[in-house]
Amino acid sequence: MASMGLSIDEQKAVDRFRKTVVEPSQSKLVILDFWAEWCGPCKALTPVLEKVAGEYADKGVVLAKINVDEEQFIAAQFQVRSIPTVYAMFQGQPVADLTSARTESQLKAILDQLLSQLPVQGGAADGAAAPQGPSPEELAQFVKMGEEALAAGDAQRAASIFAQITEFAEDNAAAHAGLVRALVQMGEFDQAKQVMEVIDSDPRLASDTAIGPARSALELAGTRVDDSELAGLRAAAEADPANMDAQFAYAEAAFAAGERDAAADTLLAMITADREWNEGAARARLLKIFEATGLEDEWVVGVRRRLSRVLFG
Repeated sequence: MASMGLSIDEQKAVDRFRKTVVEPSQSKLVILDFWAEWCGPCKALTPVLEKVAGEYADKGVVLAKINVDEEQFIAAQFQVRSIPTVYAMFQGQPVADLTSARTESQLKAILDQLLSQLPVQGGAADGAAAPQGPSPEELAQFVKMGEEALAAGDAQRAASIFAQITEFAEDNAAAHAGLVRALVQMGEFDQAKQVMEVIDSDPRLASDTAIGPARSALELAGTRVDDSELAGLRAAAEADPANMDAQFAYAEAAFAAGERDAAADTLLAMITADREWNEGAARARLLKIFEATGLEDEWVVGVRRRLSRVLFG
C-alpha cells in the first residue's frame, strides 16, 4: 500500500499501517482484526484472537487490530463491508481470510496450515535474517492484481499496488509501467511524469517492452483540454463530419478526458470514411489507445473487433 497521490491524512494512515502491519509481516504471520467499539461480535471474538495469538507467539504469530472508525481509509482499501473481518497477513499481503474462524480450534487449524506453508520466523528465530521480499512469482501475482484493479476502474488501488511493488523491486518494469498508467487514469499527470523520469534514468527499465503502454498513456494524456474546449471540439466535429482534422482533434481530446467510447467511435468513423487519411493517422491513434489501455482489457477487445470489421469486413 503506497502513499503516492494520497491526502496528508491518508498518507499518515498508510504510514501507521506499514508500521503496525506491513513491517511486522515481513517475517511474522500477522492476524489483522478489523473491529469497532460498538461491535458486539468483535468483543466476543477479541479474547479468542488474543489467546491464540499469545499461544502461537513463539511460532511467529502476532495480532494487529484496526479500528474501522478511526482508520476508515485502511478499511476501505481492504473493502471491509462488515465486522469483525479478520485476515492473515504475510509480507504485506493477505494470505487467508480468517473471518469465519470464530473458535480457538478453527483458528488454530488455519494457522497451523499457513505456518506449514509459509517461511514465518518463530520467536526463537528473531535474530535470523528477514526475508528479502516477495519472490518473482509473488511479484508477478501482485502485478496481475494491479492490472485487474486498473481494468476495473479502481486506479487508486492499482497505483497503491504498483507503487508497493516498485518499493520491493526497483527493476520491475511492469510495476513502473502500471503505476504510470494508474496515475494517468487518476489525472495525476505530474506524478506520472516523475515516475517516467525515474524509468528513463534506468536503461534497463527504459528499454523494457512493458514501458511502451505507459509512454502511450502519458502521450495521450498530453492532449487533455478543459471542459469548455472539449465542448468546442465536439461541436466542430459534429458540424463538419467530413473535416478529418476536426474529427481527429476531438477524438484525441475525448480519450484524454476519459470519453473513450466517443474517441473510438470517432476514429472508427474516420477509418471507415478514409483509412489512408494522413498516412493512416486515425488507425495509428486507435492502436496507441489500445496499447495505453491494455490489449487484454475487455473494452479494447470489443473495439478491436469493430476495427477488424471495418478493415476486413
